[in-house]
Amino acid sequence: MGQRLHAITSRSSDSLRDHFLLAMPTLTEGIFCHSITYICEHGESGAMGIVINQPLELSVEEIFDHLHIDSLRDFSAEPVMAGGPVQIDHGFVLHRGCDTPWEASLTVTDEITLTTSRDILRAIAHGNGPREHLIALGYAGWSAGQLEQELAANAWLTLPADTDIIFHTPVEQRLAAAAAQIGVDMNLISAQAGHA
Repeated sequence: MGQRLHAITSRSSDSLRDHFLLAMPTLTEGIFCHSITYICEHGESGAMGIVINQPLELSVEEIFDHLHIDSLRDFSAEPVMAGGPVQIDHGFVLHRGCDTPWEASLTVTDEITLTTSRDILRAIAHGNGPREHLIALGYAGWSAGQLEQELAANAWLTLPADTDIIFHTPVEQRLAAAAAQIGVDMNLISAQAGHA
C-alpha cells in the first residue's frame, strides 16, 4: 500500500506548475484576498509561486535607486508586486522570452523563468534584459500537502496559466481576465460554502 501511494504522489509531481491559483472569496485577509498567483514549482515537497496582482506602493524605479542601479529609461510607472508573504525583502523576477543565463534562475516552462539574482535587474535597467518581466518582493510558499489541503477546502480555483495575463494585462484586470477563461465571474461567487 505504501509503495502504491508513493507512485501516485510521484506521478502528480509538479501538477500545478505553470498554473494560476485564483483566490476564492473565502480568502478575505492579507495578500491572498482577491489574488491571482502564478505557480512556479509544485511537487512532493510543496509549492511556490508569485502573486501577480497585488502591487506595492513601490515602483521598479525605486528598487533600482535603492540598489544603486542606474536605469536608461523611467521605470517609475512600473509597479513592484507583493509576490507573497515569504522572504518579502528578496526580489523575484518572472520573465519570458529571454535566452540569457542569469546567476540564479528556475526554469518554470520553456517560455517562463523565475530569476532571483541582481544581474537581471541591472540588465533590465540598462535595456538589455527581458522586455517581458514582472518584478516582485517575496513569494508564496506551501509546505508538503498544504496546497492540496487548501484546494480540497475550496480556497482556490486553478487553471492553466496564460502568460499574456502576466505580462500584458493591466494589474487590476488580471484576476477577472483569468477567471473569464474558465467562464467564472469572481464577483458572483459567494463567500459562503454551500452544502446540499
